[in-house]
Amino acid sequence: MAKSNKNSLLISLFLFLGVLIFGYYFSVAGDKEENIKIEKAIFLPPPIKTDTINSKLDSILKRYQSKTFFNGSVLVAYKGNVIHKNNYGYADLRKKTPLTDSSIFQLASVSKQFTAAAILILVDEKKLKLTDKLRDFYPQLPYEGITINHLLNHTSGLPLYFWYADHVWKSDTPPTNEQMIETMAKNEMKPFFAPGQKFEYSNTGYFILASIVEKVSGQTFSNFLKTKLFDPLNMEHTYVYTYPFDSIRPYQLMGYQVNRRGRAREIPPFLNDGIFGDKNVYSTTKDLFLWLKGLNEGKILSQNSLKLMYTQGKTNSGWKAPYGMGFRLENRNNENVIFHNGKWNGFRTSVKNYIDNDIWIILLNHTNYSNVSGITRQLNEFLKEEFKENNYQTEQKNQN
Repeated sequence: MAKSNKNSLLISLFLFLGVLIFGYYFSVAGDKEENIKIEKAIFLPPPIKTDTINSKLDSILKRYQSKTFFNGSVLVAYKGNVIHKNNYGYADLRKKTPLTDSSIFQLASVSKQFTAAAILILVDEKKLKLTDKLRDFYPQLPYEGITINHLLNHTSGLPLYFWYADHVWKSDTPPTNEQMIETMAKNEMKPFFAPGQKFEYSNTGYFILASIVEKVSGQTFSNFLKTKLFDPLNMEHTYVYTYPFDSIRPYQLMGYQVNRRGRAREIPPFLNDGIFGDKNVYSTTKDLFLWLKGLNEGKILSQNSLKLMYTQGKTNSGWKAPYGMGFRLENRNNENVIFHNGKWNGFRTSVKNYIDNDIWIILLNHTNYSNVSGITRQLNEFLKEEFKENNYQTEQKNQN
């Protein structure tokens, strides 16, 4: 009888384990299927025939890669759908290891749009107001009258934190955000101008905004972006990285200095690489496309906050600045553009939305090649002409 009970117990145990394994398998399979659905939904063919366009875009970019030291990944979208996505050049320029869709780039100042979005999320959650003062959060800083809005619009007048790192910071280890704020408090430097007096692009304002996000949310900036932005939008290869405090991730790229002879050297980290908010978000072209799509579809911010991101800031005199919140806003050659470029440690990046024709161009490059804006302009001009001259309306009608 005892032996029978023992056998029954073993059978029950095996059945229980089988149910657990079966359930886990189908749970994982379900997750994978959901990811496939998301992938298909995002990368559906656009409402026009794009084989020829894709081929011509590829030819343009291959010429840049072969004749210059442009080396990166490019994604082009039209009316919310990807029409071109490819990689040009190498992940490791000396070993000639090719770039892949998994290669992850430092975004440099393109990171600022995530900092601005984080602040606006806290505004939407009523944990913060745009009229709140900088000294409400950091009373030790000697800068009166600066608001969150001034920081977002680059109208604060704050001095350059780079100067403190180069002239005041004594350690070989890069300062953290909080350490830099304390350094600025102890070594007072006059502001460039009174709050709101004029527009002047400020990395200092954006690193302080990221610090305010941490103070208000009670989370690290990295975790806040992950939980509020990256995870909800399935941005699996996007994160905050600061040297030397974080570990280098798989497929994370280094920036390169390339000389006129084509010789490349890695650019090592230095003292300002510990600061985040103005830079130090890493990502891929695909993840940035998911971000822009999700942002513009209202998945992250309220309609009011999204409108603020895309509204020009104003100085005290009423002059409109060419900047909203995390994005530059310009009219070039009678064409409206929402964009941001980035430049840091060998990385040159650009994210542009040509509004009038609904064209998005995302370009990530990890060399010191300086003409990324020239590439995006040429791609945009080509697309405008291609859509206008090659029976675009007819093709669209036939496919519908």
